[in-house]
Parts: sequence; C-alpha cells; structure tokens
Amino acid sequence: MPVRVELPHVGETVTEGIIQKWLKQPGERVKRFEPLAEVVTDKVTMELPSPVEGVVVRHLVPEGAKVPMGAPICEIEAAEAPPPAEAPGPPKRPTAVLEEPPPNMVMGPTGLRPRGEPPAPTPPERERPPLSPVVQRLIAEHGITPEEVQRIQGTGLGGRITKQDVLRYLEGRTAAPAPPPPPPPPPAPEAEEEVVPLTPVRRIIAENMARAAREIPMAWSMVEVDVTPLARWREAIKGEFERKEGVDLTFLPFVVKAVVEALKEHPLLNASWGGDKIIVKKRVHIGIAVAAPQGLVVPVIHNADRLSIAGLARAIHEKVQRARQNRLTLDDVQGGTFTVNNTGALGSVLSQAIIAYPQVAILTTERVVKRPVVVDDAIAIRSIMNITVTFDHRALDGHQVGAFMQAVKERLEGMGPHTPLY
Repeated sequence: MPVRVELPHVGETVTEGIIQKWLKQPGERVKRFEPLAEVVTDKVTMELPSPVEGVVVRHLVPEGAKVPMGAPICEIEAAEAPPPAEAPGPPKRPTAVLEEPPPNMVMGPTGLRPRGEPPAPTPPERERPPLSPVVQRLIAEHGITPEEVQRIQGTGLGGRITKQDVLRYLEGRTAAPAPPPPPPPPPAPEAEEEVVPLTPVRRIIAENMARAAREIPMAWSMVEVDVTPLARWREAIKGEFERKEGVDLTFLPFVVKAVVEALKEHPLLNASWGGDKIIVKKRVHIGIAVAAPQGLVVPVIHNADRLSIAGLARAIHEKVQRARQNRLTLDDVQGGTFTVNNTGALGSVLSQAIIAYPQVAILTTERVVKRPVVVDDAIAIRSIMNITVTFDHRALDGHQVGAFMQAVKERLEGMGPHTPLY
C-alpha cells in the first residue's frame, strides 16, 4: 500500500505552507531523504525530504497550493525488502481479487454479500485501497476530481472503488441539475497597468499581516531620544571597529542592547498572547526585521541578552547577510520573543509597525537627524532619534509600555565612551 507523505510541523507558529515546486513527479523513483518538493512558509523556504525510498505514485496537492501542516501531500509506493525464505511445503493456492463481483452479489470489506443487504461501513479514506488502472482511466476520461473520488462509495474488496461504482456515480452526476454559470472573467488590465502576480512568500506575508491587523487591538506610542553622545562616540570608533571586526557599527546593536536590558526590567513586553493567558518568556530572543529580495523576513538573535554590543553587531550582520542571500534555516527564524524594526535605515523618521503575531510588541527605530532642541533653556543642535512601539492592548496597557520606553530612552541617552563595547 502506498505511503502517504504529510507536510511536517516545523514550529509552533508555522501552521501552513505552500508547495512551491514538486521536485519528483509521479512515476519517478526517490531515495530516502532525497528532496521531494520545495515548501514555502512565512518563516523560510525549505526542501521537504522523502521519508521512504520508493516510487512516487501521485501528488495530492498541486504546485502553488496552500496546505496546513500535517496534511497529506503525496503518495509513495515504498520499496519493500525481500521476504525471508520459507521452509519447503505444499504450494499455496493463489488468492483471487475480484475487480467485478457477480451481478447478484456485492464484495464488501468482510467478503461477498447479497446485493440487497446494506453495505458495510467504508474504511477511512486513509486506508482505502489504490485505484485500479480501469478505474483511473474512467476518472481521467470523465474529469472526476479528487474531491469527487472521495465521495464515491467503493463496493469492492476492502472498500475498493470498482468500475461499476464509478459508472453509478456518473449516472447520478448526469441527473443532477446543471451548476450555475461561472462568473464573468475580470476585465483585462488597461494598457497603462501592469499585473504583478503574488509570489508564495508575498502571499504569506499578506495573510499574516492581515491576520495581525484583524485580531490584535494595536496601540502605538513614540518617544524622542537624544543620542548626541552616542552618535559622537560611534563616529569616533566605527572605523577601527570595522577594521577589527569586519562589520559596520550601526546604531542598531546599541538599540538592541538597550531593548534587552529594558525587557529584563519589564518582562511583560517579552511575552506572547495565549488567548486566555499571557505567556511571559524567560529567555530573550530578538527578531530583526529585514527587507530581503524575497520579501520581509525576521531572523532571530537567540539569547540576545547574553551578547555585548560588539557581539550583537556581529550577530545582526550575519543574520542580515544570510537573509538577503536566502540562506536562513528554520532555526534562524524561530523562537522570537520581541521584534526590533529598523526603518531608519530606509530614511524614515516616523512609522508604525505591525506586531509579529503572537508577540505582544514591536519597537521601531527611526533615522537619526540633527534638529534644534531646547537644552537647559537654550537652543542647541542635537542628534535626535524617534523610537516607536506598537503593542497588543489585550496584554499591555499604556503605563507599562511607557515605562518600558523610558527605560530604553534612558539607556540610549546614557551611552558614550564609558559604555562597554565588549
């Protein structure tokens, strides 16, 4: 009997995937652990390995289809090991399999029965025997869909669908009323327009953003941060740091350091929404939103609170490079407890991010700009950075978020030459 291959669960927040491309077609032989298909999730693109060696019988879902984790996607006729040698004995009588039972009899799961008796319950779809070549040809000739096949009651051995079962189904389908006419096709785009089809990654991003916006009552807040001492210190050391470490010293690792220290003081923001509870995380794993060529991805810096500013700079650089080269693994994108979004790198000075579901908050850093501000009743030119936070109002209130933002602000404004870099 063919082995059904299911789409494996790859993480607690990954609920579905898209079969982007089949790498093995029906009739092709596949080895164990050899890639069967390319699967796209909202976290990463991966190759699905075959759990057995054998021949691909059929695909249960087409390319481009969205499938929930755990759903069957194809069948493989597994290669069987040769049976052990048996002691000599009298020849066994071959077992006959009836494709068509006698006219006055019906073959049920437990054997032949008179046609007037009610049929035995059909075995579960997972245990239904494979279709014979005759039945497969009838199904193909009449355009019977896989969904319709599941509705055909098999009267053959073990619930097997026979030729007569298919013909009876076709008679009933012919007698059914004609379906309503399909809706008219959408109008063709005008000459001044261009239709850009959605990629699987773009489609998943769109669905996740819509889900977050639909389910989370989001609130938003912003504070101004005077990073003048930090900007001067960074400018003085960034050249030497790049020569020594081989990576740029941006403002982002300083922000992440301030965030993880503030999360230790305000752990309710390092949490996820659990429906009837708030799940506070003991470890701090910071997601970094990255605009990669294939779409928005959020690689995770695990245990970010254990890293120095220099360690964070190296970790962020590595994750960003791998994201832009489409080399992230599942481990790279799982387990985030809080997300930092750096739209300041794009020149933005004020924005509102959408929360990465099911986290309860996301912080955004904006571009550092020089502005005239009042300092000790005098006007001075200072380096100012806006930081914004979007939070889940089911889990958090404004006073909790405000205290967290003040903790981040105080740490950033206090950074300078005396701050440990390593």
